[in-house]
Amino acid sequence: MIRPLSRTALVLDIVGASLLFALFLPMSLVFYSPGQLSTTVAEPVAVAAVVIAAVLQFGAVAVGRLAPGIALSVAWLGAIVQLLAGLGPLPINVAILGVLYATAAWGSTRIFWAGLGSAVIGGIIAALQIVFVNGMAGVFGIITTVVALTVVSVLTLGAPWLGGFGWRMVLRWRATRDAQARAEVAAAEEQERVRIARDMHDVVAHSLAVIIAQSDGARYAAASSPQIAAETLGTVAQTARAALSDVRMLLTQLRHRQGVGPQPTIADLEQLFEQVRQAGLEPRVTVDPMPPGEPPGAVQLAVYRILQEALTNAIRHGSGDTVDVRLAWMPDSVRIEVRNRLGDATAAPIGAGGHGIVGMRERAQLIGGVLRAERDGEEFVVHARLPIGEPFHSGPAGAPVGGTASGEETA
Repeated sequence: MIRPLSRTALVLDIVGASLLFALFLPMSLVFYSPGQLSTTVAEPVAVAAVVIAAVLQFGAVAVGRLAPGIALSVAWLGAIVQLLAGLGPLPINVAILGVLYATAAWGSTRIFWAGLGSAVIGGIIAALQIVFVNGMAGVFGIITTVVALTVVSVLTLGAPWLGGFGWRMVLRWRATRDAQARAEVAAAEEQERVRIARDMHDVVAHSLAVIIAQSDGARYAAASSPQIAAETLGTVAQTARAALSDVRMLLTQLRHRQGVGPQPTIADLEQLFEQVRQAGLEPRVTVDPMPPGEPPGAVQLAVYRILQEALTNAIRHGSGDTVDVRLAWMPDSVRIEVRNRLGDATAAPIGAGGHGIVGMRERAQLIGGVLRAERDGEEFVVHARLPIGEPFHSGPAGAPVGGTASGEETA
């Protein structure tokens, strides 16, 4: 298996392997006394075997990161040449340590375990070669010497493999961390798209409800009062322009990761109430107590969107001329109540098959609040409680925010 590797990294590996070859080959040739390089073949053959083994083993080092499996095979071929020539361990064998590191660090699962097996088998073969071919039985007996050399050889070859295994774990941890970071970014983007879709629903549903109500009024007034019909059509056009502006802003946010454009706040509630009045429904707003300062932006947005959806439902499904809106700004929370008389009692429940009530509930839950929307006799009531989460920022004392003063109702 050939791994993707940059040209710079490959050149560095080749240059590094070449330098090691130039350093360790002369050391290997003078490692033994003249004429004692090998006990089984002639000196020229032994020298040629050393050169060939060095080329193969350091060549394996050069491609260790690029193709760990090929590198392991080439290193074994060099080791076999060395064994057939009757050569014992030589300084050039440091290349084998680099190849074993590469198999553990960058090899596939099969190459990973092949590297471990090579360390064990190579250690055993090296110990037998030293004892039986090179005649180094030692003073402790053949068996004891073989066992001792096997342990030393396996540990020597296994150490770089363990080092490669450690680096493999580091690379896997980095990959997991990067994948988690990408997943978090994707989740955040998905949440942003869901928020924008929810905003789009609120804007379009509210605006269309106002436009439909105004259009019906203009149609009925066209014959008897053309002036009123013209004013009503002007209101329809104004509402449509505002909705188009909001939709464009949301689409701009959808195109860019960072949302641009202002979000509605409780300062925009009066404009919302005016749109509801123009649709023929009078909101009787009570704000008691008033907010002592400026609430957090997320709370203001949630209050606005919940009231927008609740009033839209009142326009579409209500039967009365009024809708009661109550806001209570407590030190640690804000409480919302919207109450309106229902129309046809046999009609489908508000929100059946739609997303309005679900969207209101999600908005409340998003900032840790709760919302209930239910029928109460002949009325439909929306209750919400949203936590503030932190003290208000200082603001103009006593300034009305989105409604009338404490305890008062709009006309």
